[in-house]
Amino acid sequence: MVKAADRAKNPARSSVWLEQRAARGGGGPAGLDRDRIVAAAIRMLDEEGLTKLSMRKLATELNVTAMSLYWYVDTKDDIMEYAIDRVFGEVDLAELDAGNWQERIRAVALAYRRMLVRHPWMSPSAGQYLNIGPHAIAVGVKIQDAIRDTGLPMSRQPGAMSAVFQFVYGYGTIESQFGRRAAEAGMSQDEFYGESIRAFRNDPQFEEVLEPMTELLDERATHGSVGEIWDRDFDYALDVLIAGIETMVARGTDT
Repeated sequence: MVKAADRAKNPARSSVWLEQRAARGGGGPAGLDRDRIVAAAIRMLDEEGLTKLSMRKLATELNVTAMSLYWYVDTKDDIMEYAIDRVFGEVDLAELDAGNWQERIRAVALAYRRMLVRHPWMSPSAGQYLNIGPHAIAVGVKIQDAIRDTGLPMSRQPGAMSAVFQFVYGYGTIESQFGRRAAEAGMSQDEFYGESIRAFRNDPQFEEVLEPMTELLDERATHGSVGEIWDRDFDYALDVLIAGIETMVARGTDT
């Protein structure tokens, strides 16, 4: 068993994908395996959020003792790494192979955004782990393939990749957390957004500071549901980023 104290000594190598695990003797509880544990963890994370996951609660969900889980995982971090990689596995890689590099960047960006929105716990979790499981690497390869085919020099490809996918990460994070906040308030996103906007637009103390934003706030109110606004702004922002890459490629310089 890998102890938390041991991992703290070498956090850069603390990953289920790197550590050598000794095989456990005997057998675990009947009907329980790692796949079932990870699937239950993802359900709990989706429904209750990151802070509510514990080995005890997960064991209760699976109707086993907490110690039973340790036949298959050493720590909760193990479960999180497996869960993160399982979620990356939801991306349909075949959909990311069609078309020119612009179309492929759009496809993988949209798939990444949808993954973040579908699983709001992914955003705060992804940066805490190495994300070197097989599914995460497979998605990363598709991203790199699309960026490589832009024609940018190698020295500029990491920057272009960051421009696109850090944007998607940030956008998907805000979108997912807004959706969770609305759900926690027992409201739809449209209801929550409408109430929030009215709350400060109708407050006299904000009248002066909001004056420069009036036109923008009025424009947003003309575009239907919050979901439609999310989609419209994402598509346009991604177009801007892709156009920027096209411009840099056309310059043909590595400076």
